[in-house]
Amino acid sequence: MGKGRGGGRSPNDDRSDSMNPNNPAYDAARDNRSDQLNPNNERYQGDEEEDED
Repeated sequence: MGKGRGGGRSPNDDRSDSMNPNNPAYDAARDNRSDQLNPNNERYQGDEEEDED
């Protein structure tokens, strides 16, 4: 067997799934991306200014 033919899924396979609108992973990736970019979401990791008194 050649390199990369271990029968498992490669990172490229996962990326292909998340970019294919016919795959359930596409919706999951889109939802996750929306959650991460939504400042109203409690898990949002954007710029947060804290007072250091």
